[in-house]
Amino acid sequence: STFSVDADGGSYANMRRFLHLGQTPPKESVRIEEFINYFTFDYKEPVKDENVSLESEISNCPWNTEHHLLRLGMKGLTIPAYELPNSNYVFLIDVSGSMNSPDKLGVLKTGFKTLVDNLSDRDRIAIVTYAGQAGVLLESTYGDEREKIKSAIDKLGAGGSTAGAAGIITAYEIAEKNFIPNGNNRVILGSDGDFNVGPSSTEELIKLIEEKRDKGIYLTVLGVGGGNLNDYMMEQIANKGNGNYEYIDNAKQIEKVFTHEILKFYTVAKDSKIQITFNPNKIDSYRLIGYENRKLEKEDFENDSTDAGEIGSAQTITALYELVLIDKPDEEKYAQFDFRYKKPNETESRLITHEINSVPKEIMSSSENMRFATSVAGLGLLMKQSQYKGTLTKQMVLDLGRGAISFDPNGYRKEFIELVTNWKN
Repeated sequence: STFSVDADGGSYANMRRFLHLGQTPPKESVRIEEFINYFTFDYKEPVKDENVSLESEISNCPWNTEHHLLRLGMKGLTIPAYELPNSNYVFLIDVSGSMNSPDKLGVLKTGFKTLVDNLSDRDRIAIVTYAGQAGVLLESTYGDEREKIKSAIDKLGAGGSTAGAAGIITAYEIAEKNFIPNGNNRVILGSDGDFNVGPSSTEELIKLIEEKRDKGIYLTVLGVGGGNLNDYMMEQIANKGNGNYEYIDNAKQIEKVFTHEILKFYTVAKDSKIQITFNPNKIDSYRLIGYENRKLEKEDFENDSTDAGEIGSAQTITALYELVLIDKPDEEKYAQFDFRYKKPNETESRLITHEINSVPKEIMSSSENMRFATSVAGLGLLMKQSQYKGTLTKQMVLDLGRGAISFDPNGYRKEFIELVTNWKN
């Protein structure tokens, strides 16, 4: 079983927006891996010379007594603040007519100003807008001119139609002109995803994003608003650009993306791929939960030219499999967990391996990491109305999650419990 990591959290925040509007999200907008990876897990730091740590755990499956769950955990190296590379950011901001509301352009302006407050003096920021035609609102400016940058952000207003592709070309040109070798070079696109009057097709847009990615300029996508939010398109272009896709639905989410998890913008592992080789004497069958659009062919694992996902500094990634075990007490090893990635400035991948031979636990005596991941996956299965949901109920999701919130940086797990409680009622 081979797949690429996916570090986006967009689908979870988008779901939260629907619940706050008193609606259940459309099934096709639910990506379970993004629900799980919205949250940070309590994983150990990587060993010396590696940028990623690996762990695993097996428990019984609460919604199907015949099955078990396998959790894979990964964590990107935490870079101390004084070692962070300089950043070259280009904000690419959609100012078309559809963006003219506080929950769209208003939220982005607040978010970008928050990011400016967290910059070092040697970081650079440029601002490009697009609507009908691309305009450069601010040439690349050092972070020590905070007030100048913020006043440019304040000037943003919405009106006109969207030509997303024209703006993106200008943004990449500026990013290339100010490229920082070994730095964090990134275009941050903020939009409601309504790319409707671009000069090019989606294929051409993706080709451009891939070309720039290979030159070391990554793309982060921030989605705002509802209505014509092209969620799928935004997630796809972020994946192609070695970036992440986040949805911003409220002020707390601004803080999450731009303050608490700002280290995510610094990639520590690129083209990160997972290959699990199950022991046929111990595992009868398996199913990966989520990651539907991140699956890879077996041979892609060792092919260094195959694009895969990125892990940011201090970022955790979690994946769950549902398993049918074979009772073979004389064999210990359930599977081998192989992980390939490249350090940011390397072109050859490195391999880390981890043997999965932990004794399966009862779900309620498993780790908090296991119980919380299972709870969030359960919510996703219910919202997807999945054929695999078994005996899952909203109450079961709550019971699993409630006892797994002692590790809760910034309170997002507690908020999850409140969200599910309100949905249940």
